[in-house]
Amino acid sequence: MATTIKDVAREAGVSVATVSRVMNGHAAVTPETRERIQRIAKELRFTPSSAARSLITRRTHTVGALLPDLHGEFFSELIRGIDVAARSRGLHLLVSSSHGNTAEATSALRAMHGRVDGLLVMSPHMDPEELVGAMPPGVPAVIMNAGREDAPHASFRVDNFGGAQAMVRHLADVGHRSIAFIAGPDGNHEAQERLRGYRAALAEVLPGTPELVLPGDFTEQSGQRAGQELLALSQRPSAVFAGNDMMALGCLSVFLQRGVAVPKDIALAGFDDIPICRYVQPALTTVRVPIVELGALALAELASAIEVPERPPAGARTLRAELVVRQSSLRPA
Repeated sequence: MATTIKDVAREAGVSVATVSRVMNGHAAVTPETRERIQRIAKELRFTPSSAARSLITRRTHTVGALLPDLHGEFFSELIRGIDVAARSRGLHLLVSSSHGNTAEATSALRAMHGRVDGLLVMSPHMDPEELVGAMPPGVPAVIMNAGREDAPHASFRVDNFGGAQAMVRHLADVGHRSIAFIAGPDGNHEAQERLRGYRAALAEVLPGTPELVLPGDFTEQSGQRAGQELLALSQRPSAVFAGNDMMALGCLSVFLQRGVAVPKDIALAGFDDIPICRYVQPALTTVRVPIVELGALALAELASAIEVPERPPAGARTLRAELVVRQSSLRPA
């Protein structure tokens, strides 16, 4: 038969209310009594009922994370950063995906209402007004990679524009004069910022050079399609900058299958710096996004908002994107 809170109270010689205060972290208990109750609870293998605790504290000790997808190393690393930070604070994580669909994002946000104490939301495909309107009222929230700075929630974003600029400048610095870009999905704020950075840097460092933008959707398959289109051109670019690493890896697989050497015949670069980039051959030049740090910082901000709900939102914070040069973008012959 499972141990109850009454068993712990009887063994410790205190009231059930005192045991409840200790289990819920209240300060109004002497250190000696707290230590005795915790020791006895451990000896009796007492596990507090999460449902009962929620009725008392009006908290679920769970946070929700809505992401555009759950597939791939980027989201695996992001979830890891969130989860490690959550566990260190005694919080559980409930994860859902919108699959890049506004209706699914709205449905997921509504489904989490009442089940979580706060929300982490990454939905770069949603219009900022729609996103704010879909958020459950009164629930603390932090936005990751938001499309606007004046949102009524704290937000963290990556400098996608600056990172893309840095990559184009690097490719031009090592001698490339024809640089193609594989774009991300339409309507995605991050993809738009990376494309904008490519165009701005191209106009700055190679004025008069025509842009070459191929469609993509951040998947490996779209990178493969772009690679095939590039190889079919009568005049190929000397370098390809993919809007994320998965598309760059898809493009690389096509090049290798067709006997096109990277970087000897064509240079290649990506964006995100997912772990596999350093292990493929040749190792992929990319723009490093602090993925784990983004998740951990967003969770820490959310935890603070949950603990002190009357505190004003921290505003928007931008994380630096760092150029990482590897073998795939060496100087052309």
